[in-house]
Amino acid sequence: MSLRFLAIAQAELDEAIAWYGAQAPGLGQVFFADIIKALGRIERHPHTWPPLTLDLRRCRLMRFPYGIIYEPDELLVIAVAHLHRAPLYWRDRKV
Repeated sequence: MSLRFLAIAQAELDEAIAWYGAQAPGLGQVFFADIIKALGRIERHPHTWPPLTLDLRRCRLMRFPYGIIYEPDELLVIAVAHLHRAPLYWRDRKV
């Protein structure tokens, strides 16, 4: 099974890539590469990270202050969340 994104999570990812890309040449690509590595870890071992809620887990990026919030059994990304802003803003999103 491969990862799927809620539309709003995909929009968050796109916005973050664009923001980092505007900060310095190539930084958006570095951010995206970190996302790809995290998504690969999630696909290979979806139950590795501790639960945030009954149904959701978070995998933190290695180089950026972001976490991928996902449902491990469905491999559904709920949010690409900046970890220093509005914690748990994504909790009302439907799985």
